[in-house]
Amino acid sequence: MRLLRIKKIMRVDGILLLNKPTGISSNSALQKTKRLLKADKAGHTGCLDPLASGMLPICLGEATKFSRFFIEEDKQYTVEVRLGITTTTGDGEGEIVTSQPVPVFDRAEIEAILERFTGTQTQIPPMYSAVKHNGQPLYKLARRGIEIPRKSRTITIHELVLTHCEHETFMMTVTCSKGTYIRTLVEDIGKVLGCGAYVKMLHRLWVAPFQRHEMISLEQLLDYNDSADIPLLSLQTILSQLLPSITLEPEAAFKLCRGQVIPYEHEKAIGDVMLLDPLGEFIGIGEIATNQLVPKRLLAKTSENKECVSV
Repeated sequence: MRLLRIKKIMRVDGILLLNKPTGISSNSALQKTKRLLKADKAGHTGCLDPLASGMLPICLGEATKFSRFFIEEDKQYTVEVRLGITTTTGDGEGEIVTSQPVPVFDRAEIEAILERFTGTQTQIPPMYSAVKHNGQPLYKLARRGIEIPRKSRTITIHELVLTHCEHETFMMTVTCSKGTYIRTLVEDIGKVLGCGAYVKMLHRLWVAPFQRHEMISLEQLLDYNDSADIPLLSLQTILSQLLPSITLEPEAAFKLCRGQVIPYEHEKAIGDVMLLDPLGEFIGIGEIATNQLVPKRLLAKTSENKECVSV
């Protein structure tokens, strides 16, 4: 008789800031983390290319319901730019398309070019990206040699800081809005410099609002004998940095936890808010509309507390 192996799934809730290594996709890093923690649910907030390393926020358990609030935030990277070469992918994983001598640039010349790329602007996503066309990721089409027109998107480069400069390479720190493709930014800089460029190294330093929190590697996760000991960030701690909060009276909390809309007078509609129960515990996200408070996303009910049923 064949025996079935039953995998023990743990209830793990919170946010893990993974320091993703190079050489694996964001989804592979997510699945490794999920297996190591024996978590029932997990999702990441924003992809990193296999070539890239750095901060990959992973939402576990109930935190997966609120991941969209982190996807919208700014990011910061450190980038090594290789001049004189362009590749099919815009990074070191692609095939070389062009190669030419690199003129001698001094630091001031490069800084002047970088200054031109700061601010709000439009950017066309690269073909080697996860952007979908008719439900299919563009990179799959690109691998088949298919290129299609892409719509430009509005991004903001808050700051570009040149940190090191040599003849054929330079390092910079990029602080930018969501949706920014660093490979495209580097290619555009290479065009202005007149010699082409690609991303040689990319490391994400932080994703807002996690600027002051430390990352943990996959190797460090192996050192924990119990997932309860792993330093996870709580939803309440992080969301309090992004949204205003409302502490509810017992009756209001009772109704909202059952998906009911309640009257709520406010001077103006302010959108999403954190909902706290009378004890100050986080129970979910609501929306203040015209004279009412609407439950949008609530924590699931557990046997250990009086939290809400998801709506």
